[in-house]
Amino acid sequence: MTISSSLNAGVAGLNSSAIRLAAISDNIANSGTYGYKRVEADFESMILSQSGGAYSAGGVSASTQRLVDQRGALVTTANPTDLAVNGRGMLPVALLSDVNVSGSDAQMLLTTTGSFRIDAEGRLVTESGLVLLGWPANPDGTVPEFPRDTDDGLEPVRINVNQLDGEPTTRIDLGVNLPATETEAGATGASQHLSVQYFDNIGISRNLDFEFTPTVPGSGSSNEWTMVITDSAQAGAVIGEYTLTFADSRSSGGTLQAVAAVSGGAYDPATGAVIVNVDGGPMELSIGELGSNDGLTQLSDSFAPLSITKDGSPVGNMVSAEVDQNGYVHASFDTGITRIIYQVPLVDVPNPNGMVAMGHQTYMPSSESGSFFLWDAGDGPTGEVASFAREESATDIAGELTAMIQTQRAYSSNAKVIQTVDEMLQETTNIKR
Repeated sequence: MTISSSLNAGVAGLNSSAIRLAAISDNIANSGTYGYKRVEADFESMILSQSGGAYSAGGVSASTQRLVDQRGALVTTANPTDLAVNGRGMLPVALLSDVNVSGSDAQMLLTTTGSFRIDAEGRLVTESGLVLLGWPANPDGTVPEFPRDTDDGLEPVRINVNQLDGEPTTRIDLGVNLPATETEAGATGASQHLSVQYFDNIGISRNLDFEFTPTVPGSGSSNEWTMVITDSAQAGAVIGEYTLTFADSRSSGGTLQAVAAVSGGAYDPATGAVIVNVDGGPMELSIGELGSNDGLTQLSDSFAPLSITKDGSPVGNMVSAEVDQNGYVHASFDTGITRIIYQVPLVDVPNPNGMVAMGHQTYMPSSESGSFFLWDAGDGPTGEVASFAREESATDIAGELTAMIQTQRAYSSNAKVIQTVDEMLQETTNIKR
């Protein structure tokens, strides 16, 4: 019994060393595989119950575990949609074949890195067929609230490079100087005209026309103007009329003293703005706060549009897309504007090493990993999304080679045990003769 148990222990040792060598060979083979997580082999002794008498060898058993929580170093690339996770958390992806069949119901898989490129349908896909998943944003760039304990709201991220987009104008800041000499007695009373372009809700160029008419007194100076605003989108209809009074004191000469609304929205002295209704909806016009030289002023003898700024943009073509550290996918247009079109969350589980390893460096949550939760990148326990980056393999070649030498020696030693047992059994057989 003792000799045979020695033989069994030697065979178990050979088998365990073979398992460890298989793990080492897998790690070395994938030393250049982006996102690869190394496999570690652990040995456990097997003890047979002893009831006294001769000792019996129990041997050894081997088990393996993929260390998903170990991360490789990040390396910089030239592709803005090369993504990696800097810290805890994983990117949600799905198999392209599954997406083509199941659509948004495709099985969510997890990975820590991927080199995503735009395919024929505008989806971000890796060469191995992994589609990046994310939450779609609203047309205004805001991302609605989605459930965080399910992948129901996730869909393939689409980058339509030929997509057209524009932004309506919602605010105009006027910086205009009106000639003080036109409000003096004997002035001509000629009106001053200014046309400001804006973009409506469907990207069409429109104009707001401003007419500034001075009040000419019989004597002295009135320091008063009437501002009439018309909208070209409404066939030149008046959308606002205001009486502007300017100060002529030594400390605040030339600045707005009072604004009275004849029609249109009331003047807000706290913001220095009025609200008028263009054809597409309300628009904020900033004309300056009372006593401030920002906005409308009345100085000297010249009419001068000094500073006119506005938001909005004409219709433009999408030219590129990039993912920021918080997982927001920004689309850039040739008009210079950017817009958020998706948010890519980071998925976390309590025990990453308990996930089921799939192909292409992807993993699936299991009962051993615990339930997953979708976090905003950089929030909670998760790290940040790194663009222009890939995660290298977690394999340490030097460490694996050292372990391989140890495994080879252990295998040879176990083989020697079997050889010795065989010789002892042969001696026992010879005794009978």
